[in-house]
Amino acid sequence: MSTIRQKQINALKQMLNLNQVSTKASLAEPVWKVLIYDRAGQDIISPLISVKELRELGVTLHVQLHSDRDPIPEVPAIYFCAPTEENLGRICQDFQNAVYDVYHLNFICPISRQKLEDLASAALQSNCVASIHKVYDQYINFISLEDDMFILKHQNSDLLSYYSLNKIDMKDTEVEDLVNSIVDSLFSVFVTMGTVPIIRSPKGNVAEMVAKKLDKKLKDNLFDARNNLFHTDMHTGSFNFQRPLLIILDRNVDMATPLHHTWTYQALTHDLLNLALNRVIVEESATSGGTRAKSRPCELNSNDKFWSTHKGSPFPTVAEAIQEELEDYKLSEDEVKKLKSSMGIDNESDVALSIVSDNTARITSAVNSLPQLLEKKRLIDMHTTIATAILNLIKQRKFDTFFEFEEKILSKANIDKGLSEILTDPEIGTPEDKMRLFIIYFICAPNISEAEYSKYQAILEAAGCDLMPLTYIKRWKSFTKMSSGTNQYEGAGTKTVNMFSKLVSQGSSFVMEGVKNLVVKRHNLPVTRIVDHLIDFKNSPEMEEYHYLDPKQLKLTEIPRNRSPFQDAFVFVIGGGSYTEYQNLVDYAKQKTTSGSTKRIVYGSTTLTTPKLFLKQLSLLGQEI
Repeated sequence: MSTIRQKQINALKQMLNLNQVSTKASLAEPVWKVLIYDRAGQDIISPLISVKELRELGVTLHVQLHSDRDPIPEVPAIYFCAPTEENLGRICQDFQNAVYDVYHLNFICPISRQKLEDLASAALQSNCVASIHKVYDQYINFISLEDDMFILKHQNSDLLSYYSLNKIDMKDTEVEDLVNSIVDSLFSVFVTMGTVPIIRSPKGNVAEMVAKKLDKKLKDNLFDARNNLFHTDMHTGSFNFQRPLLIILDRNVDMATPLHHTWTYQALTHDLLNLALNRVIVEESATSGGTRAKSRPCELNSNDKFWSTHKGSPFPTVAEAIQEELEDYKLSEDEVKKLKSSMGIDNESDVALSIVSDNTARITSAVNSLPQLLEKKRLIDMHTTIATAILNLIKQRKFDTFFEFEEKILSKANIDKGLSEILTDPEIGTPEDKMRLFIIYFICAPNISEAEYSKYQAILEAAGCDLMPLTYIKRWKSFTKMSSGTNQYEGAGTKTVNMFSKLVSQGSSFVMEGVKNLVVKRHNLPVTRIVDHLIDFKNSPEMEEYHYLDPKQLKLTEIPRNRSPFQDAFVFVIGGGSYTEYQNLVDYAKQKTTSGSTKRIVYGSTTLTTPKLFLKQLSLLGQEI
C-alpha cells in the first residue's frame, strides 16, 4: 500500500506534468514551465519535492504569487494556491497584464461555483479565455511530513491552535469556520488515499462536530453519481475489503504529553531547535577567530537513512551512532588515501604507470564510491552539528533531570521530596521548564490540597515563572472527568545505564559527561491507549461512549456491521499534535507487528506545537480567565 506521503507526491508530480499521467517520455523530456504558488502551496510542496527535483520535472522558475513577477511569454504557468479572495484577485490581475501565454490553475481545495464564475468573467474582460487551459481542484489540502504523519497547517497555524479552539469569546460562526476547514482538509486526505474510512470520535466536543460533518461530506460525495471522488473504492472489491479506521480526538484528552520533556532525537530537535516542515536551522557557535555565529539550515527527510533509522531513538543512542558512522567514514577515507599512495599519486613517481594496470579495478570502485562517500560525510557533519547543539542545550537546561522526573511522575513513583528541590534550584532549567514539570505533576496527581497548591505556587513565582498557564490548567482539571485520578497514564519509569563512558573515553566531539543516559521502558500514552482499544474493538465502558460512523451506510446507525480488528488507522488530534505522541504510536505499531498482527497507523494533527508554544497558548487562556 503506498503511503500518504507517496500519494501526495504522485498527485503533485502529475500536476507539474500539466495534469497528465507521467510517462517515461515526459520524464525524459519535460515541458519547461513556471510554478507560481501561495504560502499554503509552498508549505505543501517544500517537504516533498526538492528544488533539484522541481528542475528535473521541468520547472525552471518557482515564485510566490504575491511577488513582483515579469511577463514570461510562450511558457505554461502552473498556479498552485488556495482559492481565497486575495489569491483570485491577483490571478485576475495577471490575466489583465497578460503575464503568461498559457495558464493551468490548480486549487489546493475546491473553488466555489460563485468564485469560478467571477474568475471566468475576469478572463472574458481581459480577453484571455483561450489562454486558460485547465482549472483543477487538487484535493491535497494537507502537509505530509512523514510516510505516516501529516498536519493541516504550518503558516497561519494559529487559526487551528489549541488557543483558537478554546478561547472564551469564540463566536458560533468562528467555530463553524474552524470545523469546516478541518473537515475539508480531512476530506482531502481520504480523497488522496482513495479510501473511505469508518469514523470514531468521543461525544460532546469539537472532535464530535468534525466527525459528524466529515461523515456527511463523505456520504454526500459517495452518493453523488456525477462527482464521486471515490469511484475506485466503490467498484473494486479489493479496496473495499480492508477499510481504515479514522479516530478523531481533541487535544484535551491528554494535556501532559505536549509539555513533556522528551528524550528521542526527532522530538528533541522539535522542542529545542524548532524543527519545522522537516527543516531545522542550527546556530553554529562562533569560532575562536571572533567571527559571528553562522546559521546552518539542515533538511531532515526520509532520503536521509540515518535520520529515518534514528529519529525515534533515545538521544544517547543517536550520539553513539554518529560516532560509529564517523569511524566507518574514516576507514573509507583511509582506503582512498592508501590507493593514492600505492599508485604514487602523492609524489608523482614513474612507478605509477607500472601499477596502473593492477589498480584499474580499485580505481574504478574508488571513483564510483566517491559521490556516496561525500554524501555520507555531509550527513555525518549535519547530524554532528544538530546533535552538538542539542547536547549543549541539554547540559545548559539539565534536560535529563526533567525527563527522568516526569517519567517518575507518570509511573506514579513517590516523589514528594524531589519536586520542590528541582523547582527551587536556580541551576536547573529555565522558568518555562519548571512550569512544564509542575503542570505535568498537577495533572497527574490525584488530589492536591489547597495548602500544597499555594506552597508550590509561591515556589514557582519565586523561580520567575508565569503562573497564567496554571490558572487555566486548574480550571481545565476541575472541568474534566480526569480529576478522578491518573488512570490514563501508565508511566514506565527510567533506569540509568552508563553508556556514555565509551563516548567520553574516545575523546569524541560529544563530551557527554554530566548527562545521564536514561533508558525508558515502553509505555502507552493516552492517545495510544485509545487507539489500542478502538483498533481491536476491545470492550471497555469508556469506548462505548465513542461514536461509530460509517459514511457508506445510508441508514443512520451506530452499530458496527462487523467487529473484526482494523489493520489501518488514522489518528487525528484537533488542537495541536506532538512528536512524542507520534513516536509512541510508531512504537506501538511496531510492537503489534512483531507480535504478529500487522498495524499501520498514520498520525495527523491540525498543527505541530512545540512545548514552548503550547505553554504560551495556555498562558493566553489563563489571562482570559
